[in-house]
Amino acid sequence: MMANNTNNSQVNTLCQIRDLYRTIYEFELNFQRTYDLGLNEGMLLCSLNTQKYSSNELAAVLGLSNSNTSKVIKSVEKKKLIKRIVGKDDKRQMYFTLTELGRKKLESIKCAEFNIPESLKTAILP
Repeated sequence: MMANNTNNSQVNTLCQIRDLYRTIYEFELNFQRTYDLGLNEGMLLCSLNTQKYSSNELAAVLGLSNSNTSKVIKSVEKKKLIKRIVGKDDKRQMYFTLTELGRKKLESIKCAEFNIPESLKTAILP
């Protein structure tokens, strides 16, 4: 009987994780429709709100691989929301910063009322 309770507990945990994943997926779809940005693109803009970052620094801040970060950067650059600037000390180093359009997009996101599902609120809010 003990093993059965453990299995039920594991199944319940997996179901809760699945439900949370589904909620995040639906939130991302709504975010995409509303702002024409994926969550990673939105997080990249938020990261660049107060300072410039190199590609490697952005990867660390966003918690993405260098390859995925590069894809997100290219996508946001294509939308003209960020621009590259050459490093002052090392001309080979590239940094990224928001464009004026990027600042406006970020401001529209900040001003919006997010409809965060209750299951996400308990996971992300203190």
